[in-house]
Amino acid sequence: MKRIAILGSTGSIGTQTLDVIAHNTEQYQVEALAGGYNISLLAEQARIFRPKVVSVATKALAEELSQAVPEGTKVYHGEGGLLEAAAGTEADFVVTALVGSQGLRPTLAAIEAGKDIGLANKETLVTAGHLVTEQIKRRGVRVLPIDSEHSAIFQCLNGEQMKDVRKITLTASGGSFRDRTRKELEHVTVQEALQHPNWSMGAKITIDSATMVNKGLEVIEAYWLFGKPYSQIEVLIHPESIIHSFVEFADYSIIAQLGNPDMRVPIQYALTYPDRLPTPSQPLNLAQIGKLHFREMDYERFPCLKMAFESGQAGGTATTVFNAANEAAVDLFLKGQIRFLQIEDIIADALDKHETIAAPSLEQILEADQWARKMACARF
Repeated sequence: MKRIAILGSTGSIGTQTLDVIAHNTEQYQVEALAGGYNISLLAEQARIFRPKVVSVATKALAEELSQAVPEGTKVYHGEGGLLEAAAGTEADFVVTALVGSQGLRPTLAAIEAGKDIGLANKETLVTAGHLVTEQIKRRGVRVLPIDSEHSAIFQCLNGEQMKDVRKITLTASGGSFRDRTRKELEHVTVQEALQHPNWSMGAKITIDSATMVNKGLEVIEAYWLFGKPYSQIEVLIHPESIIHSFVEFADYSIIAQLGNPDMRVPIQYALTYPDRLPTPSQPLNLAQIGKLHFREMDYERFPCLKMAFESGQAGGTATTVFNAANEAAVDLFLKGQIRFLQIEDIIADALDKHETIAAPSLEQILEADQWARKMACARF
């Protein structure tokens, strides 16, 4: 039986992870759940899965939640609570599904505690890839990707030699506005931006998909996960989201991973690797789909993706600033304080003004993160 901790259990990935676990209860024991502010859902999850530890955002919420969880479940809060859920239980596998850079410290703590990681928090590698990969090697833990694109690449590389890889291609749906011109984006609303055509995701990730920031973060994550230079990582628009990503080898053969757009499949693969079990998903019917479509990425149409490649190639704190400025800008957009296209302006301005530190310490990374957030919000 695998013992699981889930950081971000009330979010999209967290709830789908628990759905996978509920279909194979004999395989898993839930040791810890960490949510944010949705204590009614977290309380329900605690009653069903009976973890030893739960954590919420604030002390007040923790006091309220403590009245609703099963006897024997300890309630924590804040960053200390996240660290306890990540590293303080007998869990041997930690699903990191927190949104944004708040996932960095708990992920590092889980790795330091010798726990394998199911990585759905791409910002951890984007923000501090060199520190995370060094710690993974030192502690000898496994990191299994949960993002559908990185899970696809991981599966395509099974049994292959990295020296034979010519190119890694991440596919992108194109997001909510893939068929709109830049002129048509000038006055789009938050509600329009949140209408993703293929995937059901949280608000922040859905906005990131519309700007293509999410794909940029995935490019940077792929760099750290698979050790290939940015010149060998490409992005292709694939509106149906059936081919989740693919790998081209030295002989020009291509291996791709296909499936319906259902995150429960890559989640379960991370939990059961190297084994495969039936999932609560539906089988893919290619005859019914009939056709798949592809088009080249337009970096003028999606400048945030271009900035992601540039910050990744710059390295160091550049990717930290890219991520933090975006998080702050998306928050402003969701609150109605800026227009959609101003997200990319804010990121560009922060990157322009930042002096990159090549091999930053954790303290320098956190300082760069806070600097970028202040820069992003300075005009609003």
